[in-house]
Amino acid sequence: MKLARFLVFVLVLTMFSLELRGQEEIPWSSNFRLQWKDFKGEIPMGAGAAATTASGISYNFSSNYEKGQMVVDYKVQSFFYPTKSWYRPQICNDVTLLHEQLHFDISEVFARKMAKEMSETKFTKAIKQEVRAIYKRTLEELDKFQRRYDQETDFSRNIEQQKLWQKQISEVLKEKNDY
Repeated sequence: MKLARFLVFVLVLTMFSLELRGQEEIPWSSNFRLQWKDFKGEIPMGAGAAATTASGISYNFSSNYEKGQMVVDYKVQSFFYPTKSWYRPQICNDVTLLHEQLHFDISEVFARKMAKEMSETKFTKAIKQEVRAIYKRTLEELDKFQRRYDQETDFSRNIEQQKLWQKQISEVLKEKNDY
């Protein structure tokens, strides 16, 4: 069952934002907390997980030269995708919902990390490839981090680890509030 949950999670996480364009999306906000009514997707056949949060990062940018310098205007955001997220009401509880919220929060942490890297990068004329490389690397790191979160919390069943992760992510979001 853990393997099936893991595989479903990896599948959802690796969806690129292009596949999700046109889907309902909720941008991350410190004032917004997920509720079970936000999980509108259908449970996939053979899925073993209790719930799945489809969240991700998207970006857009524009660039031009001013006085010989590359000037980049960009926006990096994290989103929750309700129609790709689902849960099993008979086995989910408030702890499970907090676990799923943290998946969304972790996406926001990595959106901010990408924004920080964008702000510190001296781009060249190959800006499209450079931004794509930052995005790809960010998604890979996000995937590893999300998997570690699920493993260490045993998908929310290890309550003490779940509390530690919640505290750590909350602190990171408070620290990195300026991106």
